[in-house]
Amino acid sequence: MEEPKTIEEPRMEEKPPERRRDDNTVYIGKKGTMGYVLAVVTQFNNGAEVVVVKARGKLISRAVDVVEIVRHRFLPNTKVQDIAISTEELTSEDGSKNKVSSIEVKIAK
Repeated sequence: MEEPKTIEEPRMEEKPPERRRDDNTVYIGKKGTMGYVLAVVTQFNNGAEVVVVKARGKLISRAVDVVEIVRHRFLPNTKVQDIAISTEELTSEDGSKNKVSSIEVKIAK
């Protein structure tokens, strides 16, 4: 006769703490401009005093568009607190190094 099988409760595995991005930072990518505008407005509606918009390379113009749309259409009481520009050196898969411009715009209530 077989022994009765016991049912084990599934164990909750402990996950290592995730490396969180700064909650008040919006990274500009390839999505539509209005998606990022919504992300910035949502940050302010959730109580953020300062939101940082970051972009690199060809997406810098989209970051500027996002900031301007937020300031002029949605939250006219916000101001650009600081703008930081820099150049990052990235290594591609073939080993060559490329320089990519980046921008960081801080918007404050």
